[in-house]
Amino acid sequence: MNDNVILRTENVTKTFPGVVAVDDVSLSIEKGIVTAVIGENGAGKSTLMKIFSGVYSDYVGKIFFNGKEMRFRNPREAIDAGIFLIPQELDLVPNLTIAENMWLGREPLNLWGFMDYKYLFNKSKEILKKVRLSVDPKKKVEELSTGQQQLVAIAKSLVSKAKVIIMDEPTSAISEKEIENLFEIIRNLRDQGTSIIYISHKLDEVFSISQKIIVMRDGKVVASGDTNQFTYDDIVKYMVGRSIDKFYIREKSKIGEEILRVENLSVINQSKNKKIVDNISLNVHKGEILGIYGLIGAGRSEVMEAIFGFHQQSLIDGKIYIDGQLTKIRKTIDAIRAGIGYVPEDRKLSGLILKMSVLHNISLPGLKYVSKFGFVNRTAEKDTAREYVIKLNIKTPSINQIVENLSGGNQQKVVLAKWLSLKPKVILLDEPTRGIDVNAKAEIYSLISDLAKAGVGVILVSSELPEVLAMSDRIVVMSEGKKTAEFMKQEATEEKLLKAAIPKSFKIGKV
Repeated sequence: MNDNVILRTENVTKTFPGVVAVDDVSLSIEKGIVTAVIGENGAGKSTLMKIFSGVYSDYVGKIFFNGKEMRFRNPREAIDAGIFLIPQELDLVPNLTIAENMWLGREPLNLWGFMDYKYLFNKSKEILKKVRLSVDPKKKVEELSTGQQQLVAIAKSLVSKAKVIIMDEPTSAISEKEIENLFEIIRNLRDQGTSIIYISHKLDEVFSISQKIIVMRDGKVVASGDTNQFTYDDIVKYMVGRSIDKFYIREKSKIGEEILRVENLSVINQSKNKKIVDNISLNVHKGEILGIYGLIGAGRSEVMEAIFGFHQQSLIDGKIYIDGQLTKIRKTIDAIRAGIGYVPEDRKLSGLILKMSVLHNISLPGLKYVSKFGFVNRTAEKDTAREYVIKLNIKTPSINQIVENLSGGNQQKVVLAKWLSLKPKVILLDEPTRGIDVNAKAEIYSLISDLAKAGVGVILVSSELPEVLAMSDRIVVMSEGKKTAEFMKQEATEEKLLKAAIPKSFKIGKV
């Protein structure tokens, strides 16, 4: 056996009722390198990581850690051995301090058996320096940004003296600057001999940070090797089992008359008493895709929320016109009645009711259309759900499946289905491909293209430059709550968009 291997599996299989999630997987993780594990949603990556980290102990096969066969019965055993999982949705306790989170379950005690707070805070400061986080460890986690919380999770792994750190989609909700900082920390950990297992759908990150790539599909390992042996096209082909000749699927659509116009829209942040959206005007036509690009904090999501009636009217100023008619949108039901659908940035928090079925999630906003005299016509409700499961190719055992159990891409399709069933005039899409795999992205792009061809006005908010450039007919750029530029598709470039998106307050220091 290679002495440089720290973690190895032999013929590991994990099944759930009716599903083989991990299928006869044999692989090895080497010491002191970054190994990227990639694949579509549902490929088995997360299940395998949960086996490594002790969440699942009922599997077939063998796992060897540091040369010894191990079967972790729970996460604590895995952590004690030296394997630490940082999940995509961080499991920190918001109302505890940074230090208390870092040492949770490993609290240092003094001679009398009480918490040694002096050691706790001093040692926490020392560890926080290693992850480049200059924040008081007495500060509560709920006061931190998502990027800072990510660093606290890494610091927590250092407290446990982890030899293998598993990072699941660590950059899904942090800024470019925070990503650069995270990558520097990962490289430092790697150079100190820590093994990193890096899970991401962002292939540019995978090529940038990893030394080895393992590709999974349908529960199996279909390719593995040094990163420099692969090309982008190789990875996509292995992930989906076929070549994607045209990734950004955008067919030409006939652009008609104006369907939505927003004039002088402003939104006030009540807690800070300042405008987070400042005097924005935009419009979209039938069959047109209007892209909105900007960096995190630019106010893009707040524009979508204001149009859809999310915010209190006292915090909003401006006018909205649908089909040329001034339309008062005081709450979300007004937007729905006006023919507007909204796919929010966080599908799990705002787009779905996770404990409900596919059927009930799809039918919820349109219950009045399948009801009579206050009673729901269950046959009509099921027919509508089945229609859109087929139309959108939603992969689910049945319409009664709980949405929480679906992959990210299929969850996103359910969010789209519930609005498409209402046949909207305008649909607002806020980061519609975030956190989904490459094949699901291609399917979402195809759906967006079909919507435009059908005459729907589409507003696409995206922080991915290639996406917004490929899919949009026009692009509005925002920075610090303001509209800073507008480009037609043929004149837009990455450089122009980035220049308009960088805040005026941003200062570039001397190198």
